[in-house]
Amino acid sequence: MSEPEFPRTIGKVAARELAAHGYTTFDSLTAVSAKELLKIHGVGPKAIRILGEELAAQGKTYAAD
Repeated sequence: MSEPEFPRTIGKVAARELAAHGYTTFDSLTAVSAKELLKIHGVGPKAIRILGEELAAQGKTYAAD
């Protein structure tokens, strides 16, 4: 499993669970909706907000619901 590029501020559990589901890069998050990510154990609204802000800074977004 590759090391995720996500900021540590999302929490270790959220980063680990995202990586376990194959989400290790910001590009990988553009293929899934925030609603789907929230279904992953350990990924909460704070992580979704932080990741969404970083995606926006890169000119990207989560996939539509």
